[in-house]
Formats: sequence, C-alpha cells, structure tokens
Amino acid sequence: MAKPRHVMDFERLLIELETKLDDLRGLDLVENPELAAEINELSAEIEKLRVATYVQLSPWDRVQIARHPDRPKTQHYIEALFSDVIELHGDRTFSDDEAMFAGLGTIKGRKVVVIGHRKGTNTNENIKRHFGSPTPDGFRKAMRAMRLAEKFGLPIVSFLDTPGAYAGPEAEERGQAWAIAESLELLSGLRTPVVCVGIGEGGSGGALAIGFGDRLFVLENAYYSVSSPEACASIIHRDSAQAEDAAACLKMTAADVVALGIADEVLPEPLGGAHRNPTAVFETVGSAIVRALDDLGWVPLDQLVERRYQRLRAIGEYCTIEGE
Repeated sequence: MAKPRHVMDFERLLIELETKLDDLRGLDLVENPELAAEINELSAEIEKLRVATYVQLSPWDRVQIARHPDRPKTQHYIEALFSDVIELHGDRTFSDDEAMFAGLGTIKGRKVVVIGHRKGTNTNENIKRHFGSPTPDGFRKAMRAMRLAEKFGLPIVSFLDTPGAYAGPEAEERGQAWAIAESLELLSGLRTPVVCVGIGEGGSGGALAIGFGDRLFVLENAYYSVSSPEACASIIHRDSAQAEDAAACLKMTAADVVALGIADEVLPEPLGGAHRNPTAVFETVGSAIVRALDDLGWVPLDQLVERRYQRLRAIGEYCTIEGE
C-alpha cells in the first residue's frame, strides 16, 4: 500500500503499522524465513486495529475524513461517471467562478445537467477556487445551468463539497446572500428532477444553495450542516478551537441528517474513507444516481414540485412544551 499523503491524528498508529508491514513484505523471505510469522502476526494486529479505528468514528473524526486532501472531488466523480461532458463557463454577469462546476453530461445513457462545488487538487488550484467556496458568480452560474435543465427537460445531478460560501468582502459586495437565496428559490420550484450527493463537506448556505432537491444521498463520512464546526464554535463559544465539541452538537453526520429526515440515504464508503478505494465509491454513487433518476423520471412534474415543497416544509418540525 502506498503511504498516504495526509495522515489524520486518530489513524496515525494504524498508518505507522501499515508502513512497517509494507517494509517487511519488501524483504527477501527466502533469506529471512522467520519474517513470515511476524508478517502474519502484524497483519492480524493491523486488521483488528483498522476495525477499531474506523468503525466507531466520532463526528469530528468524520469531518477530518470529509476534508482529507486525497478524498475524491467533484471533478473526479464527473470524470468517472459521466461521458460527453461539456462544461459551461461564466455567469453571464461578472465572471467564471472556478469553485463551481456546471455542465452537460451523460450517465448510463441518461442526459443530465451536472453542477457541483469544485475544490483544487493542489495549493494553487485551491487558492484560485477559494478551497471550494463559491462566490455569487458561482451560484449564478449554477442557476444558469438549472434554468437550462428545466428548459430542455434534463434532470440535475448536484455534488456537494464545500466548507461554505466564500466570505470575502468582494463576495458580499456582489450579493452573496441574495445569490444563495435566489438559488434556493429557483430549486424549490424547478420543474425537473434534482438529485444531490454529499461527497465531502456540506457547510452552510454554500452547500444548501445547490443541495436541495428530490433526493439527497450523503456518503458515510461526508457531512451536511448549518455551519462548519469552526464557525459554530466561533459563534457559540467565541473560540474556534472548540470545533470538535461543536461537531458533536450539530448533528451533521450522514447518519444524523438521514435520521432527521433531511437526507434520504447514507452511501457506504470503504473502511477508512473514500480515498482508500475511489473506484468502489464511484460505483456506489453512480448506482444511487441512476436509481434515483429512474424513480423520479416517472413522477409528473406538478407532483414532483409539490413533493419537493412538502419535503422542504417537513424539515425542522418541532413541538413546544405545554405551558410555554
């Protein structure tokens, strides 16, 4: 196994043992026959530790996996799952925000419009793309693609992977809040099926702006939240260092948002995260998208929009305590 580029704190011991095992396997067992027993013993120990490390993950652990730099990004899913891809550039108002992908593509013979947050694969790309945080231009580009989808009767597939909308002053000057609100308004009444997949981070209005539709799948180690843990800790505790505690309180994991009725289904990942076996994850996500498109394709448009409205209204239901 190749040594990972990034090691998370909670898996450090496991990675060290895996590296040691790789080194042992590279030795000549003919000249060192006694190593065979040591390799078998270490392999068994690693397998037990791997299960112990990854099966009982805390919400903060899952946030770290969602942010792993080797985790597959929107562009990787598009390359793996879609053919005949044509990217659409620009919002026809100000600029072409590279933090937002918009385009046309085909998945298993089904023509769709694809949108999604786009992080970089290196430091320069991440700086250019604000680490996957769209500006108003990005949201307006996504809306341009949404309107094309509705006009030509094409379903929308949306990939969510952002810590939140870009918070720089230039974004505020160009109407960041308005762009997010307009995108939500458009999605709520769009007369075409919308399938969303949370593949990594799903923070705040940046995710919600393109993350609401008729189906929402969330990968096992992705999250979907009203804010990032750091932002929540800064607001509530005035201390972003308390992000780990905030993550536990936000109910932001895939299992949490399904239990709350916000998402429809948790999509499993390989033990350790999607970066451990991207090919398997691409297959899982692709199958879920095709299944959802087939299910939604039979629903009359009036009924589709009404269901989406009722789905939105059901989120955040609560009961008051008698006497209050």
